[in-house]
Amino acid sequence: MSLNVPGLIVMAIFYLLILGTGIWASMRSKKVERKCTGSDGMEITLLAGRNINLLVGIFTLTATWVGGGFILGIAEAVYNPTLGLVWALMPVPYVLTFFLGGFFFAKPMRENKYVTMMDPFQIKYGNVLSSLLIFPALIADVLWVARTLVSLGGTMSVILDLPYVYSICISSVVAIIYTLLGGLYSVAYTDVIQLILIFLSLWICVPFMMTNPNSMDITLTAFNETFQAPWVGKLELRDAGKWIDDFMVLALGGLAYQAFYQRILSASSYTQAQVTCFASSAFCLVLGIPSVLVGAVAASTDWNLTSYGSPTPYERGQAGSILPIALQYLTPSYVSVIGIGAVAAAVMSSMDSALLSSASMFSSNIYKNIIRNQASDREMQWVIRTSVVVCGLAGTALTFLDNSVLVFWLVGVDMSYTIMFPQLVCVLFFKVSNGYGASVGYLLALVLRILSGEPLINLPPVIHFPGFRKDAEGVMTQFFPFRTTIMLTSLCSILVASGVTSVIFNKGLLSERWDVFQIKRSQAKVTALTRLKKEESRKAKEAKEGVVNKQLLDTSC
Repeated sequence: MSLNVPGLIVMAIFYLLILGTGIWASMRSKKVERKCTGSDGMEITLLAGRNINLLVGIFTLTATWVGGGFILGIAEAVYNPTLGLVWALMPVPYVLTFFLGGFFFAKPMRENKYVTMMDPFQIKYGNVLSSLLIFPALIADVLWVARTLVSLGGTMSVILDLPYVYSICISSVVAIIYTLLGGLYSVAYTDVIQLILIFLSLWICVPFMMTNPNSMDITLTAFNETFQAPWVGKLELRDAGKWIDDFMVLALGGLAYQAFYQRILSASSYTQAQVTCFASSAFCLVLGIPSVLVGAVAASTDWNLTSYGSPTPYERGQAGSILPIALQYLTPSYVSVIGIGAVAAAVMSSMDSALLSSASMFSSNIYKNIIRNQASDREMQWVIRTSVVVCGLAGTALTFLDNSVLVFWLVGVDMSYTIMFPQLVCVLFFKVSNGYGASVGYLLALVLRILSGEPLINLPPVIHFPGFRKDAEGVMTQFFPFRTTIMLTSLCSILVASGVTSVIFNKGLLSERWDVFQIKRSQAKVTALTRLKKEESRKAKEAKEGVVNKQLLDTSC
């Protein structure tokens, strides 16, 4: 296949549109920064001055989750004859993520005016332990960048016949430029354009696929075996533990990502943050439908009658690229080019979020709070930009590991669920939690996860949970919800260890000179900060009410 020149022209227009939007948003960011004398430049760059528009906030939160892995992964799961629709979990767990985030996590985060999700750890546990907790979060963001770029490279190589190295480098450069120019403003406003392109592009392509003469009616193949197993799939009782575990990882693991809280903290109020979460959950469900239909059509297609030929994509080991393959062989060429725009938009909408997320944690929690407490606002702006570039280059470099990136990305999500989620729950909702409990929970979760094994990285399990099985190829897999078990074990160990050590030091059973984490001092610090923030909120509310009352009493013309 020769290079698809019309497709390249369309992609060039798309990238210019995104870059232009990002540059415009960066100019808006600088304009706001000049007006807002009460907010520092770092807060405007990372959180848009905590005054992001409601609709823009909904779009950017949705776009963060609806990435390349989302639309490609759902299509792959539905098409794969060993999985099917019942294993295409992503849209539904994400709804739970947003509802839990809106109901429980938005309030303490937004009302305490944190800059990143690591702020409560740093306030309560100190710099050393919080730095250890930041490390896996940073790694997960870098791997997120790499994984999204790989999905774009694979899609472009199928449709445009463009080497994925070129497409990856171009996409990476564009995303890095507009992210470092305008921060969250650029990311948010480009997300609006990208989400609209994802929605329109996929829905334009789906009717052409469903009316392709080589594909059967998907309602006939949903429960009947034709060219392959029914695309709805089936869930056997012995696999229920793994299904539950995967569901919980996707639903609760997302609550331990900085990208989620960046949108929550940029809202003008707690109520707006809640509305943003609830509205985004509905958007995720709607945007998952086209990918389901693409996977269903691919499973209902006689590939031998297409120019793709035999064997099928699954038999060739190309199930992961089924969406671009379906675009290429089941739609006209001009339609497939439109489809590639959807994939590119999804990839960049997730990539820029990961770039800004990692830059936020490094610049605020490590550089500002640990390395350079007296750093000027101008210096912090350059630190943020440097962090964006370094994270982008690191993620781009990892794409050359090809399939290994998927493994690292899955491990990153795994770590967020088993290690970070219980830590976040304890630091936000349990006053008894302290550095000792956090350390015990961290180490226990890490050790248990390693001992449980991971077939994706050929790590054999030492602990065999109930339902443990070995397949025909000798791959050993845990079908018990072991990751959820590890998460709950970590959560309980944090609370138990924190409670025991609190009693030991508060009752004077052990001298305070042995108190490494200074429990009494940290508790007093947290209490003082909470009172101070409540007092600031009360004064701000009274000042606002005073202005309103003055306007009502002023009858002068």
